[in-house]
Amino acid sequence: MKKAAIVIISILLVIIVSLTIYWNLPINITRRSDIKYGNSLIQNIEIYKKTHHHLPENNDWETLEKLGFKKEDLGAQPDYRKNGNGSYELVYLDEFDGPFLIWNSNEKKWSIDFPKIQK
Repeated sequence: MKKAAIVIISILLVIIVSLTIYWNLPINITRRSDIKYGNSLIQNIEIYKKTHHHLPENNDWETLEKLGFKKEDLGAQPDYRKNGNGSYELVYLDEFDGPFLIWNSNEKKWSIDFPKIQK
């Protein structure tokens, strides 16, 4: 009976420690594939901006698909948002209330935050 309790407690401790370590890893490790895909979209958006001298429109799906966005039932993932000042964000809307994985063209870095540009 004591051995079973020790084994169960040990397994629970390993699980708790593992989850704690995972939650504290940097986002470039835990969200690596999302960031890699997002970086290719950023590169395509920047090329488009240099070529056309403006950002693509939020709802121009033909252009956004050419840039590499994948249209899903509820929109694109990541969500593309631009404002009138020439800046944009890519937002991975994974949860209902956030915070979300975001790349902002003003900050030029990936972060876990709330969107600064509203649609």
